[in-house]
Amino acid sequence: MGIRLPSMIHHAKQVLKLQSKNQRDVPKGHIAVYVGEIEKTRFVVPISYLKHPSFMVLLSRSEEEFGFNHPMGGLTIPCDEDAFVHLTSRLHAF
Repeated sequence: MGIRLPSMIHHAKQVLKLQSKNQRDVPKGHIAVYVGEIEKTRFVVPISYLKHPSFMVLLSRSEEEFGFNHPMGGLTIPCDEDAFVHLTSRLHAF
């Protein structure tokens, strides 16, 4: 099974456009994502993270679980919150 990177990036950009219209508290160049397996926590991350291979794995999982119908109305990532924080802290260091 191949990863469809262009479709995931395209979808993430669509979500970003929708969120920028609906959520004024997301700074330009960032996206709000909901993370968690049971309870969802909202994080605001730079859109540059979307192109990082580790983050793309999370996007792929999200696509497999939710398709393009996300229950929170934004990009929902089915990932342990601690693992997400660990990943984003590593990405922030670059």
